[in-house]
Amino acid sequence: MKKKGRTGDRGEKPEREPRRVRLPRFLIEEEIGLGDAVKRVTYAVGIKPCGGCEQRAAALNRWMHFTR
Repeated sequence: MKKKGRTGDRGEKPEREPRRVRLPRFLIEEEIGLGDAVKRVTYAVGIKPCGGCEQRAAALNRWMHFTR
């Protein structure tokens, strides 16, 4: 039996655009996500990436980008 009322997919949120933070041109050459920035820093420090690192980077990239 179908419920009457609202139709459509429940629980699914429309995907939002990531927040954009502008940085001076001399700091970055291209747009980079927050997850990619964290990944570069941890790699430079010497922390070895794990399986969860890719998921974290993808989630942070959906949240914020650095632009010129």
